[in-house]
Amino acid sequence: MAVIKSNSEEVKLLARLLRAEAEGEGNLGMLMVGNVGVNRVRGNCIDFRNIRTIQQMVFQSPGGFEATQKGYFYQAARDNEIALAKRVINGERQWPATNSLWYFRPAGSCPPTWWDQRLVDKFKSHCFYAPKASECPAVY
Repeated sequence: MAVIKSNSEEVKLLARLLRAEAEGEGNLGMLMVGNVGVNRVRGNCIDFRNIRTIQQMVFQSPGGFEATQKGYFYQAARDNEIALAKRVINGERQWPATNSLWYFRPAGSCPPTWWDQRLVDKFKSHCFYAPKASECPAVY
């Protein structure tokens, strides 16, 4: 059962985001990017108040995703990424993105906090950051 509302075009949009942001991290990394995106839609907290759709989440400005500024993002969604997008829309979560609202790829090691949010853990090249449950209960 879906944890956020979506239609077929939004699933494809999320699929394109997964590929553009984390294709080099494999399916698991793309699922984690999807977790962060879904959490932003579910959360309605901190930097993501009134983000209620996948489209609003993907194109949020400021605070959105760098990949939307690159041509690679605008290629058609592929079956593999569409399947991954459906999995996260249906509530599948992967650690360390389980409750995360942010991730980034630093040049070196992961800082313990990023924009006042705590480091959860690192997967390959990406560091994941989550709010406290009291700051954003909907992602917990």
